[in-house]
Amino acid sequence: MKHAHVLSDFPFSFSEESTVQVCDKRETRCSCLIKQGIHRVGMWLFECSCGASTAILGCSRLVKGWDLSSTLCPCREPSTPLPKLLHGWKEYYEWRCIPLYSPVALLLHWPLTLYWAIKMAVQGNLIPEISNELRIHYLGPEKELHQLAVFSELHAVFPDVRIHIDFVGPAIPVERNGERIVLRDYAHCTETNCKCKCSTESFGLTSLQTGSSAITLKLHTGYYHDCYKDLLKGFPPDLIIAPNAGVAAYRSWLQTIELLKERKVSAFFSDYCEEACNLATSCISSVTGASPTIPIQLNPFRQPLAVENSALFLPCYSNCFIFGI
Repeated sequence: MKHAHVLSDFPFSFSEESTVQVCDKRETRCSCLIKQGIHRVGMWLFECSCGASTAILGCSRLVKGWDLSSTLCPCREPSTPLPKLLHGWKEYYEWRCIPLYSPVALLLHWPLTLYWAIKMAVQGNLIPEISNELRIHYLGPEKELHQLAVFSELHAVFPDVRIHIDFVGPAIPVERNGERIVLRDYAHCTETNCKCKCSTESFGLTSLQTGSSAITLKLHTGYYHDCYKDLLKGFPPDLIIAPNAGVAAYRSWLQTIELLKERKVSAFFSDYCEEACNLATSCISSVTGASPTIPIQLNPFRQPLAVENSALFLPCYSNCFIFGI
């Protein structure tokens, strides 16, 4: 609680209202989204309680747009080369030429948390330096299933790398089990004459190998420990990530942790607050007998919108803290 102000320290023009004022109940997630003009729209639908109470219609349809103008979203290739390491939102926004009043960080925390985990894994010598291919097992997705287009931004931060992500979790509808999704371009803006609508902007055909897609996603229904044998029929993952995992809250994690210990695969876990991560590392250590390889730390790419109506009297943000084993 002494360091609560650090959690709400973001560079955005809307930071005060989306963090402190939401925690103090002077603002709500809904009111923040309304001010940005993105309330109950497209990929933003499930960012407030309104979306949670909305019947899921056409949930298998990939929403490909930001519902924002081109000046407010990363709908095209970066205009300058990627820095060796992005350290936070301000640096990312400057690199992508996005103004700090744009709300795209509210969705981009998913792919950029994954980016941060991969970079930490490389720096900690948990995985080798990324070459031309990357395979990720992504555990426990929920609202991400309605925001999959934002993962196209991984093409910007990992240029010339083929990325394959297997999403695994019980929240994936049975009718979507085995569904394969190819991301061939960035999520689009609202402008009809923007080049993001042109086929020449597609990164589906890359210099890596003619005909190869830069980013492919596949959905798997069920718990990881029940699905992993089928997943390993392809290739083993370079890294496993479990965003907002709640390891200490769900007993179903124990079998998965035992599997990770057995397979000796590097994995990263994030959660809404530091105490949730403390409880998670305690649970994991009781199974593995070891402390985290990458200690609990604040995620610079956490979502800049506070969780409201939390059961805890603690500031909570999606993907707030992260650690690796």
